[in-house]
Parts: sequence; structure tokens; C-alpha cells
Amino acid sequence: MRIGGLATGMDTDQIVKDLMKAEKLPLDKMEQKKTYTEWQRDDYREINKELFDFSNSIFDGVMKQSTYTQKTVNISDPNAVSVKNISSTSDFTGSIKVNRLATAATMFGSGKITDSEDLEKPASPSAKLSDLFGIDSDQSITIKAVNKEGILEGKTLTLTEDMTLQGMINKINSETGVSMFYDPHEKVMSVTAKNTGSNKNGPEIEFSEGFLTTHLKLDTTNVIAAAADADGNAETEGKRGSLGENASFMYNGLTTERASNTFQINGFELSLKEADSDKAITFSSAPDTDKILEKIVKFVDDYNKLIEKVNGELGEKKFRDFQPLTAEQKEAMEEKEIELWEEKARSGTLRNDSVLSSAMNKMRTDLYTPISGGTSETNQLAQIGIKTSSNYLDRGKLIIDENKLKEAISKDPNAIYELFSKNGETTGEKGIARRLRDTIGSTMDSIEQKAGKLTSTNSTFTLGRNLDSIDNQMSRFQVRLGQIEDRYWRQFTAMEKAIQQANSQSSYLMQQFSM
Repeated sequence: MRIGGLATGMDTDQIVKDLMKAEKLPLDKMEQKKTYTEWQRDDYREINKELFDFSNSIFDGVMKQSTYTQKTVNISDPNAVSVKNISSTSDFTGSIKVNRLATAATMFGSGKITDSEDLEKPASPSAKLSDLFGIDSDQSITIKAVNKEGILEGKTLTLTEDMTLQGMINKINSETGVSMFYDPHEKVMSVTAKNTGSNKNGPEIEFSEGFLTTHLKLDTTNVIAAAADADGNAETEGKRGSLGENASFMYNGLTTERASNTFQINGFELSLKEADSDKAITFSSAPDTDKILEKIVKFVDDYNKLIEKVNGELGEKKFRDFQPLTAEQKEAMEEKEIELWEEKARSGTLRNDSVLSSAMNKMRTDLYTPISGGTSETNQLAQIGIKTSSNYLDRGKLIIDENKLKEAISKDPNAIYELFSKNGETTGEKGIARRLRDTIGSTMDSIEQKAGKLTSTNSTFTLGRNLDSIDNQMSRFQVRLGQIEDRYWRQFTAMEKAIQQANSQSSYLMQQFSM
């Protein structure tokens, strides 16, 4: 704590503060420069985020082949058969008659599973296997079932004695190719193969002998179960199970089979719902113009938003008379005044930036340079109804002639896919989307070298190193300010001492004269 002015009556503390205000002016300028550099860094990073989002939008939209394979399908009887496109790039048409739907193999137990104490009651799902069946050790079981190709696949599981009946069912259902459930009304265990279709080489469901056959009272295969009645006799077929069957149908005159009711032919998916061998169902496809159009319109909208943002930054006016506010300046202003001031102070941080200007020019070139080496005559955006706005104030925005674009989509969506996504060794051979993503990638790298990213340390990018340099300068200058302030106080203290001494001497002389 410093106290001055005892001898002189001067407000030394205020005088030193006023002197230090002048001394601190260079520090204020450094602080303003630091704030402006931080604003510039953040604005660069915001542009990089916009570029990143646009690049992802391109990849997920006009660059994907699935965008152009979207089709509308007309079916004479959608209740009997459904058809949807999966990967077919060309339109398809056909006729189908469904002779038989695919079914899954089934089987159920030959005896009842009941409560261990009351044989008339169904077994409780929460009952332990040890209590229900009197087992005192773990049980190893093997369950085999047909896969989607109609081939038998097996899985061996271990059932613990403390496992509940429902726990056993859940384990079997989650880890094997069958679905099992216990019916409390009939008190029997029922099993169904998860996949439809037949196994021409044998059963569709097969169990290992032991726990499954002894305690759950299941046959070793669904073939045996299907050939026996509820009493275990082989006289009445189908009493305790059924065989899996393939779907049988006639497609364009060819009678064939599939293990499932849902399957693919030439890139489109058929789902059989009803069997009627006398009914011929016809279907045909066409490009889904509206959905493809939607993706291309989104690309144009996203591009226009991006260049509007970047061009806005490049042309934003810089107000040199409005510098970032210091903490002391903010204290003397209202919140609204601060907001309006900083709006102008922050304006123009990226004005005429060379990296962004170069990116805008390169992106325009990417859009309008014809694609070379393609298989289609469509090699420019203008051919599908996309061109630059004639209004110079739009600064390169794209506009769409929807009628022309729809016509191009209906005619050949694959040609549009190639226009956007064609790959090549040179830029001229690449599609528009690939060119743009290359340009965006290199621009983002340049911006990152200049402004870094959120996880970057200051030493790894240009503006960060500038910020570190400013911080070092401010630290050194603050040390110097401390030394200057100490000097002022020493000088004023010396003055106080001198005046106090002069006052003492004057007082002494006055005393002498008065004697």
C-alpha cells in the first residue's frame, strides 16, 4: 500500500494512474490486435465448418449412385407382390406368377412340460431348470437350422442349472437359427426356423440328443416330427412339425424357386405375399424424378448458401476507425453500444482474403469445365438445366430450369450420375462433385494452416503463432509498466521527502527569527 501527498497535499496516487494511462497505450493496442486476431481465427474456422458441411452434403447427395437409382415401380397387384429397386441402374419390367410361398420348418414337443409339484399346472417361465427337470449340472446342447441359402448351420450352447426356463428360451432365440417359445395352454415347447425354405439334403432343424430331447421332449429333427402324430406314431403326417418349403414362382416364363419370399433379381427386390398360380402380376419401373430432383436441388441450394457466405466475407467492409474495445472502454459503455461498436470492429476480418478468393474462382471453374472422357454426351451442367444467374449481384449463384432438369433425369439418370461423380486421373476427367470436394479439401487445408482447428495448439498454425507472439510482447510490456510505475512512485516519494525537509528547515528558521 502506497500513501503519497503527506508533505505536498498532492493526490499522488491519481497522478501516477493518469501518467500510467499514457504509458499503457501501446499495451491497449496489443490487446486490440490480439482480440482482432482471435476474431479472424474464429471467422476462418467458421468458413471451414461451412466447407466441411458442404463437402459432406455433396458426398451424401449428388455423389452417391443410390441417388440416381431411386425408381417408381408400378405393380398390377401390390397386395400379391411388392417390388422395390435396390441397386439397378436401368429400368426393369417383368411378369410373375406365384405358385407357392416359402414357409419355415416347425416342430413342437411330444410331451407336456408342467410344474414340478403340480402336473396339471404349466411350468412357470421363472422356474429354474434344476427345479423343473431335476438336473444338477450344466447342459450342453447343439441346435442346427437352415440359413438364408438353405444350408444347415449349428451352434453349441451351455445351459446352467440355475438358468430359468425363460432365460433358456431367450438364450436359444438370440444365439441360434430357431425361435422357441413355451405355450402354457398346451404345456409344450414349440420351435420354428428363423429362415424359410427347404434343405434338400436333409432336415431344416436338428437337435442334439440329451436335454432337448429328454426334458423338452423334442424330436431330433423336424423331418421326424413332421412324420409323427401327437402320440409318436408315423401314421398321420404333420402332427408335430412341418417341413420348410421354398417359394415357387414363374418369372417371365421361367419356373424357379427361392428359399425366401423376399429376394433380388437384377438389382431389384421382389417380396411375395400371396400364392395364386393362375394370376399373372406385371410390374415396371421408371426413374423417381422427384426424389432425384430433390437431391440435385439441395446441392444447388447448399452451393448457393456457401458462396453467399464466402462472398459476403470477402466483400465485407472494414471500419478502420472502430478498433476492438478494451476492458476499460467497455466499462464506460452501455451493452447496446458495445454490441454496435463490436459489430463494426469485427467487420472485414476476411475481406479480400486470397485463400477464399482462390477457392471461389476454382469452384466456378470446377462447375463449368466440361467433363472429358465420359461415356455420355452429358458433360456440362447447362445441359441438364443448371446455369449461373445472369444477375451480377448474385455473384455466381446457380439457378435451375426444373423442367429441363426433370427431362434430363427421366431420359438418363446415369448420365447425371456420371456428370457429378465420374472418377478420373486428372481434374478434367473427374465429375463436378469430385472436383468440388478436391477444391474444398485443399482450401480447408490452407485455412487450417492459417487458423488451425478447435483442437489445434497455437504453435501449429500461423494465427496461433501470432497470438503467442502478442502474448509474449504483452507480458514483457507489463513487466516494463511495473518498472515505470515504481520509478514514478520513487520520484514522487523523493519529492515528498525533499519538500518535507525544506518545510522542516523553514520551520526551524522561523523559530530562530522569532526568538
